[in-house]
Amino acid sequence: MLSRFKIPKTILWVTNLLVIFVIIFSIFRLVTFIAFKPTGISFGGVLPAFLMGIQYDLRWIALVLLPIILISMVPQFSPFFSARNKKWWTWYLAVVTFIVFIFFAADFGSFSYNGVRLDAGAMNFAEDPGISLKMMWQTYPMVLMVTGLVVAVILFRWMYHRSHWQVINRTDGLKIPYRRKYFIITALILGFFIHSSFSLEPLSRNDSFKFKHSFKSYLAINPLQNFFSTLKLRKPVFNEQKAREVFPLMARWMQLPDNNSFSYRREVAPRSNSLESRPNIILVQCESFSMYKSSMSGNLLNTTPYFDALCKNGIFFERCFTPHFSTARGLFAILSGIPDAQLFKFSSRNPLAVQQHTIIDNFEGYSKHYFLGGSPEFNNFEGLLKNIDGLQMYTEGSFKSPKINVWGISDKDLFLEANAILAKETSPFFAFIQTSGNHRPYMVPLQDTVDFKNVFVTDEELLRYGFESLEEFNAFRYFDYCIKKFIEAAKTETYFHNTIFVFVGDHGLAGNASAVYPAVWTEQRLTDEHVPLLFYAPQLLPPQKRSEVVSQIDILPTIAGMLHQPYINTTLGRDLLDPAKKNNYAFITNTAGGIGMITDDFYFSRNINFPDEQLNPVHSRALMYSRQQLDSIKNELSGFTNAFFETAKYLIMNNKND
Repeated sequence: MLSRFKIPKTILWVTNLLVIFVIIFSIFRLVTFIAFKPTGISFGGVLPAFLMGIQYDLRWIALVLLPIILISMVPQFSPFFSARNKKWWTWYLAVVTFIVFIFFAADFGSFSYNGVRLDAGAMNFAEDPGISLKMMWQTYPMVLMVTGLVVAVILFRWMYHRSHWQVINRTDGLKIPYRRKYFIITALILGFFIHSSFSLEPLSRNDSFKFKHSFKSYLAINPLQNFFSTLKLRKPVFNEQKAREVFPLMARWMQLPDNNSFSYRREVAPRSNSLESRPNIILVQCESFSMYKSSMSGNLLNTTPYFDALCKNGIFFERCFTPHFSTARGLFAILSGIPDAQLFKFSSRNPLAVQQHTIIDNFEGYSKHYFLGGSPEFNNFEGLLKNIDGLQMYTEGSFKSPKINVWGISDKDLFLEANAILAKETSPFFAFIQTSGNHRPYMVPLQDTVDFKNVFVTDEELLRYGFESLEEFNAFRYFDYCIKKFIEAAKTETYFHNTIFVFVGDHGLAGNASAVYPAVWTEQRLTDEHVPLLFYAPQLLPPQKRSEVVSQIDILPTIAGMLHQPYINTTLGRDLLDPAKKNNYAFITNTAGGIGMITDDFYFSRNINFPDEQLNPVHSRALMYSRQQLDSIKNELSGFTNAFFETAKYLIMNNKND
């Protein structure tokens, strides 16, 4: 119809392309809705998000098409001037389509794995391209996926060709003249699409949060908009004035001695029941050790029977939570005692934040060791570890055992080689062992399949008890086998009887925990952060099962409290075995903009992007509170959660290792 008005061919073609791209973007949004919609959400309920999504889509489509219009203002560069021009412009569109499809694929993976849109946090892994690509190659059918992507792009290039031909076919013989005013009008229309607003302020990422519902907001915004909008948020941000204002509240909850000093530095004397035997410490950071998937939770698949037995003979905290979902953030929290509250960039990757004071430096007279089966350059683990004075590192290239995948040697080999090295120590030692095997690509080394047997479980049972695949299930079981081999080997060494073994998950995993925990675990994704925490020393520590809520940041102060020597604590972690400790809590944050506080009875959460505060019970005791009491608890936890968040952001940049 536009051809009747003698609209230039380039404008007609761009109009066709705009329709094609709108269909592509809309199909992707529809697939995202179908694949990831939460329970109770209908298509009618998300229709406003779809409509706003078209606004975001038109912005990026206009950015793709605007160069064709602007450059074609010079007729010699028009796609219809020559066959060569047509070839170049269709290849341009094919390349752009390839890039868009990569963003779509990465976004689908982000939603599948993390439950959030692709954002600038993905750059944390792009900064380690070699390891990340190897992990993807060993985990996914990359040849098939890339082939499918290339075929799709070729198909769309053919579609662009056909659209070009159709324009020629419809306008042949009409003698349409070149008129620059049509190009100017089209450029202005595309410019309006880019602005996407009738007000002076352009449409922004924050506008998507008007729905006050995370899924609806993420459904509205497309991955391109979300990714590039959050790039600027990778810089560390803190407000010292706010941190000072909330200090009295933090001091009250943390039982700090002076509510007005604005100092988190505490010189802690040995406890009366500390151990004078100068015990060795072996701290194991366990990859993806999700509590609800373990035997300790009551999961009937019984994946970790050996570790469960250890827990019955040690001090076991059954409700430990990590501050965030990430291995690098877990390492940061353990070593520094601060939640990594910078949302879109790992603090281990931030040169302004990587220098941190750590309690490990207070372990006087202890040799210090670190063991990792792979490369410590991944996510700059090495930068964090350099804060530990005199640390001896044993990483990729230091071991006799062969690599089994991108993460290096197997966890069993890592444990056994670490044991052999520690057995030679003649003085007290602190050892940090970081495992990585319980991670994609889930693998059980061939040489271990004689001793360790894979078990078959139906897909229905796997899903019911929180596992997404048989490979993940057996990898989880294999990790329990690795711990068994480690402890059995350690028991033959002289150091064993005077050693405290500490095991903690670096983070949990999202999934269905309804078989073992209340619905809030699954619906609010507490599964991401709920991990086991065990202090095991059968000759030194009487067994206890502890049900209070604790945090990953509390580990080093608790270890230091067991040793008969003073230490300096400068951050937010606390000694969990201090008899004077009160107020059980754990702070949680995530890249979706959520921050929260877990107590023994409640999980308070709010989103920093929009006013959405929730108080969910996590224990049956919570049902006994009155409405007035619940409102009071919600208000108090709201203030404390905000205070903790502001303080964590401040301390990340101010807990320097002098």
